[in-house]
Amino acid sequence: MFVLLAYGAVLGTYLIAVPLALYAWINLRWYRMSKLERLGVYGLVFLFFPGMIVFAPFINLRLSGQGEV
Repeated sequence: MFVLLAYGAVLGTYLIAVPLALYAWINLRWYRMSKLERLGVYGLVFLFFPGMIVFAPFINLRLSGQGEV
């Protein structure tokens, strides 16, 4: 039973918790990231790509435009 709970915790962290935290961090720091921070974030996006894909259809991080023109 403990093994199933451990697998569930690791899977939940890998597919849910870290990707959502990464999305929030990217959205918060997009214009203020340094080069090394951006490199690290992109490395984490590569590492947690399966979880990022799970949430990609539901999260809209597109930049807001200039409004009605």
